[in-house]
Amino acid sequence: MNVAAVPEITYARSGDVHIAFQTWGSGPHFIGVPPFVQNIEMGWSDPSGLYPTFLRRIGAFATITQFDKRGTGLSDRDAHGAAGLEARVDDLRAVMDSADISRACIGGVAEGGPLAMLFAATYPDRVTGLVLGDTAARFVRADDYPVGLPAESWAAIVDEVVTHWATTESVLVPWWMPSMADDAGFRRWMTSYERASASPGAVRTMLEFIGAIDVRDVLTSIQCPTLVLHRSGDKVVPVEHGRFLAEHISGARFVELTGDDHMPWAGDADSYLDELENFLTGHRGTDIRHERVLATVLFTDIVGSTERAAAAGDALWRRQLDRHDDIVRSQLERFGGREVNTTGDGFLAVFDSPSRAVRAAVAIAAAVRECGIEIRSGLHTGEIELRGEDVAGLAVHVGARVSSYAEPSEVLVSGTVRDLVLGSEFHFRHRGSRHIRGIEGEWQLYAVA
Repeated sequence: MNVAAVPEITYARSGDVHIAFQTWGSGPHFIGVPPFVQNIEMGWSDPSGLYPTFLRRIGAFATITQFDKRGTGLSDRDAHGAAGLEARVDDLRAVMDSADISRACIGGVAEGGPLAMLFAATYPDRVTGLVLGDTAARFVRADDYPVGLPAESWAAIVDEVVTHWATTESVLVPWWMPSMADDAGFRRWMTSYERASASPGAVRTMLEFIGAIDVRDVLTSIQCPTLVLHRSGDKVVPVEHGRFLAEHISGARFVELTGDDHMPWAGDADSYLDELENFLTGHRGTDIRHERVLATVLFTDIVGSTERAAAAGDALWRRQLDRHDDIVRSQLERFGGREVNTTGDGFLAVFDSPSRAVRAAVAIAAAVRECGIEIRSGLHTGEIELRGEDVAGLAVHVGARVSSYAEPSEVLVSGTVRDLVLGSEFHFRHRGSRHIRGIEGEWQLYAVA
């Protein structure tokens, strides 16, 4: 490997996790979110020269930053590789902060796509554009998503990939890069590359996590210019996934490319790069003012407040309320929430991270219970409208209704929140489906166990 040709590798801190990244090139900022595994150093030693050539060409028209996801490559390997999409969103933000990048176009390939979509919806002020390459909002079939793979097929793929991982029988090249399947030297190199990217156990964990990803609910919250690129013959993530994205992201442009390689740098990489260059240079310097953002809404409400006030008397109840308010505000500050308003015996707050919102709700419920107060809490993640310091929109309405169904000392979340924190430390108990007035269909609700 020509070490001099490899851009400097540095580390960002995302909480206690170290994320390896590198930046090179010139032009508008572009951040590449990798597929499920990668090693940013070893990729430059590809003996075919295809991958390094692909990366250098991007650097000719953009300032590109790429990173290894937690649990893979040069990033901390002991970090839980499937720690949830929102944790990886934090990792991406940490990389941007460490690299002093205030705004960038975010590109996501394969499993990197859902992360890029969630980041764009959550932090629209930091995203100039979104490029989605051969990716999907969901990879496994559902009753309302027939284009995904059947669950049993996905499980079989996971077993096959893990069984032959980092061996000469690895299925990654013939499945992901069929145009390179007959290149013996490349396949030998890929054996080392896989070993340098992740262990078999980590691969299983990540692939099982990927099988549970579903970010369809955030697609309508993406407001930035979006380019969806997909190869017509991709067998790993069929082109129907890309069409779905383009249909559900407002204003997205869909480009169907020829070829059957899943990785963009294999096969006809020039067509892919031509579209990427045109998209980046054509949107340089845009500055969209965003009035809507993706956020997690938290509602809290004291159980039996009227009865408690009558029993305690005005003076004692006022002191208890003040103590309650101090606890709630302390936990909101601790977990990065923003108080929107109070309702006398409850709070409305918003978070940019669903997991931090859940942690805050759990911490608030536990802390006020020690003071003899029980609250009910409800959370929902969706698009909110910013109206000065206030918030509005459907997500706020849903959050309020979720809270109304909660039991004393219970933290109740919508199915959207539960899906977004999947893979984190939380455990949920299904609390059934509920109808929310003014909204069609049934909403699945879950209690934090």
